[in-house]
Parts: sequence; C-alpha cells; structure tokens
Amino acid sequence: MIKARIPAQNVESANLKSYDDACREFSWADIEKEFSWYGHDRMNIITESIDRWANDPKRADYPAMIFQKQGVIETYTYRMLKEKSCQWAAFLAEHGFVQGDRLITLLPPSPETFFAMAACTRIGVILCPIFATAGFYELEIRLESTAPRAVLTHPDLVEKLSYDFASQVEYIFLTQSKGPGLFSNETPVTQKIDQMPVEFPAAQLPGDAPLYMIFTSGSTRPPKGIIHTHRDMTGMLATARWILDVRPDTVLWTDADPAWVTGTVYGGFAAWLCGITSMVQGDPFTAANWYWTIERHKVSVWYTTPRIIRDLMNAGDDLPSRYDLSSLKHIATVGAPLVPDIFYWAGKHLNCYPHDNWWMTETGIICIANYPSMDIKPGAIGKPVPGIQAAILDETGEELPPLSLGELALKAPWPGLMHNIWQDSGRFQKYFKNDQWFVTGDIALYDEEGYFYHQGRNDDLLKAGGEKLIGPFEIEQVLTSHPAVSEAAVISKGTEPGAGTSYLKAFLTLKKGYIASNRLNYEIKAYVKTNFSADVEIREVLFLDALPKTRSGKLLRRVLRAWELGLPGGDVINMQD
Repeated sequence: MIKARIPAQNVESANLKSYDDACREFSWADIEKEFSWYGHDRMNIITESIDRWANDPKRADYPAMIFQKQGVIETYTYRMLKEKSCQWAAFLAEHGFVQGDRLITLLPPSPETFFAMAACTRIGVILCPIFATAGFYELEIRLESTAPRAVLTHPDLVEKLSYDFASQVEYIFLTQSKGPGLFSNETPVTQKIDQMPVEFPAAQLPGDAPLYMIFTSGSTRPPKGIIHTHRDMTGMLATARWILDVRPDTVLWTDADPAWVTGTVYGGFAAWLCGITSMVQGDPFTAANWYWTIERHKVSVWYTTPRIIRDLMNAGDDLPSRYDLSSLKHIATVGAPLVPDIFYWAGKHLNCYPHDNWWMTETGIICIANYPSMDIKPGAIGKPVPGIQAAILDETGEELPPLSLGELALKAPWPGLMHNIWQDSGRFQKYFKNDQWFVTGDIALYDEEGYFYHQGRNDDLLKAGGEKLIGPFEIEQVLTSHPAVSEAAVISKGTEPGAGTSYLKAFLTLKKGYIASNRLNYEIKAYVKTNFSADVEIREVLFLDALPKTRSGKLLRRVLRAWELGLPGGDVINMQD
C-alpha cells in the first residue's frame, strides 16, 4: 500500500461533509422520506425523477439531457423528456407491451436509448441494453435468454440479428427509416412516436418490480442477467449526492455506454433523480473531443474510467492546456485500478485528483468510494457508503482483521443489491454466505483507518514465501513504477514443486521511447525483487502491444491464463463487464 496521502479536496461545500458523522447517524429511511411512496410499497422511479421535475414550474425547463454527436447538439429539458418518455410508452402500449415484458436496446449512445429507458420504466417493461459493438455470440445468448417482445436498434445494426431469431421476435423497432427491410416485422418508430400523446401516467409498481436487466460475463460460466428493481432509487440518489457530489446546477458527464451499468444508473436514473443535467457523448473517444466536451458544456462532474484518463495522458501533457477546463470540479473513476501515475497526472494536468470507487453490476450502486470531503490514499478504493457494511472474509466466512487479505463482502441487503439472476435463482443464492454476507469474488484488504484496497479476483491470488498469499495488483503497481513500464498484468502459471511459491509471469506494455529487449527483461525482474519482496520472483516477462481488457478498462487476467494454457480467450475486443 502507498503511504502517500492527498488532503481532502472539498470539505466546506461537499454534500457529505463528515463521513464519520454520516455513518453514525445514517438510516436509509431518511432518504426514503424524500419520495412520494414513503410509507407504502407502490412506486415508480420515473414518478420520482423525470415527472417530479417536469411538474415543477421552476425546474421543468431546466436541461435534463444534452446529446452531442458529430458537431450536432440536442438539448432536452425535463418537460421535453417527460413528453418523449410518455410518447414512447404510449407507442409500446399500443404494440401490446405490458409489465414484465422485455425490450432489448441494441444501440450506441443516443437520445433514443434514454427515451426507451424512461418509457420502459413508465410501463414496467424490463429494459435490457446491449452494446452496439456486441459480438455474434454475446448478442445471441442474450437474445435467446431474455425472449424479448421487441428489439430496438438502428438500421445499420439490424443485420447483426440472425434470421432465425429475427423471425421469432414480435417486433424489430428501427430508430430511423431505411430501404427495403430484411425482415417483415421491422417497424421504423420515429414518425409514429411523434404522433403519440404526450401524457402517459407512470404505473405504480411493487418496489421489487424489475426495472432493468444487464448481462455480465462470468469467468467460467455463461453470462448472467442481473435484475434490478425500482427500489434501487434510494441508493442511486444517495450515492449520486455523496460520491459524485452533484448539486442542482451540476452538469454530470458519465462517459460510459448506457449498456454498461454505470451508464444506465449514473448517466440516466441517478441524474434524473437528482434533477441535474446529464451529458451524453455520441462520438467515439479522441482526447481532443473529450477535452472539448468538458469545455463546451461546462461539465462540472465527470464520471469516467482510469482507461480514459490513461488515453488522455498518452495524448500528451500539453493538450489539456489548450482547453478551458475550469468548470471541472470533481472527477470520479470506476472499472479498473486507479494506478498512481494516472492519479497524479490527472491532479497536475486536469486540476482535479480522481476519486476512485468500487461497485459491481450485482451491487447496483457505488458501494465503496473516496469522498470529496475525505483524504485520498492513492491506490485505495475508499470507504464503504454509509448504510453499507463491508468486511474481509476468510474461506470459512469469518471476518478478518485489518491488513489481512481475503474476500470482499458486503452485509445484505441495501437498496441497490440485485434482486435475482434471470432464470437462475440457484446461481443467485451462491452469492451469499452465512445468510448475511454478499460475497463479491474480489480479493481485498483494509487498513487501520478503514480504507479498502482492491487486489484482484479470487482466482488471481498468487503464492509467495510458502503459504503467504498476495494479490497481483501489488506486484503490478511495482512493475508500473518502473520508468519503462506503462501497464502490467501478473498471473500464476502454477506452484513450484516443494517450494509453495507461484511461478509468476508478467505481461507488460512499454511507454513511448522504450524498446523491448533481453536487457530490459532482466532489469524488470530484478526491479521487482528489489522493490517488492525477495520472496517474489517474476520468472517470465512478455512484452505486448496491449493488454486484454473490458470496455471499461478492467484487466482480463483470465484471458492471459487461457492463452498460456492454449485455450481460446474469447473475443477480447467485444468483452464487457
């Protein structure tokens, strides 16, 4: 663990001024009191978000969403967003959609994605977003599993649907008109939706009514459909305030695809609950475009990934100075470890230190975070959200003391925890240990002050010095501190016979100006022994052009292990969290 400490960035005006006081006094019921459904169990997240602000004369014409693509900017107020969602809901209802039906969206970031999200929520239809870049296998398995009533997609993407599936689904809705259709059930929607009424009351549903479902890949098993409910709104509202530190005039840019849970929750629902402006970028990443977006739209809170910040860093130190980034007050990151070089670079060149946080598709909301009013320890994912208890467990489910490596677990329930796994309740139950702990499959530890440090996945653990277990992230941090190393991944190739020590292999990418060589190979191996532990020996080093990662930048060590065994590692380009 790094001993450096960065003083709190915002103590005076932060929404969560004292973490310790909040934990002592906190009750989820205090958040629930803000909702009209408090005291009973019929609710709809749209009632408490888009409709609430659209019906407020002081807020109705405030921008709810700004969409930018290819130089075209579209702005939708809360009044407009309510009308659009009502028209889309009426369109779905006219086509027979009822509560519990599934609608798949196969779209890049677009206004239609969010219109459909709000419309499904208004009716009680389960939204199932899928990345527009999804490969054939991951698309087919999701389509077959969910048995949707319709797929909403773009004409350029419709050919991804197999003829067998497309002939079975009732509707294929297209966001734009096109020439002669591939399938008889294709329906362009834009003009028809514009003719729909602008009022459609939100159905009041049980709190556990499904809201959305996102598939997440298992390391060894088929992808699982994680189901979340309307009751998640309590956790969404609280975490957007405390961790993203949003306030009424915030322009929040969550640069995640809406098919990733981060984009769904914080780019959509949480922003709407807070009544703020959500920025949506429809163009692919370039450093200049990202800087220009912050400048042009005066983004004040940016929720991104370490991978994006690294890409900005690689584009050059002088580039951010060409843009006015003074509106940016807070950066939060998720999806991959926030290594020191990225952290310090952002603090120097973007004038904001990134605040790392941790959560999973299964947890529904941010669960562990660095807060604006709290000191940052580089490398730490922070402290648990007030109202959520975190612990490190051993193999038997017993809690471990500080500085002990074990499995990260959260005490269930909380408003955000997944409700079930689609058509696989047995798999859902395996997440729980001793009837109270939700076990994450992640390896972590925490220090004497309660800061947690993520160390990888369960199957990433390495052995050193007999029975001592270490996480790969510790070694990878040392490797990336070498002047030549840009990124690193470490895996075990088994245990040395009689030694009880893992046979370690490192996969590295190099910084510009450095060339792979035998001398550099030996130098890096020696560097780890000198700067980490004599018990840890890197036996092999392989230099790569790029490491396999998910779209969010999360390292896929399991792919590296598969490659080492001569097994297929999957379509790395199209992998997702």
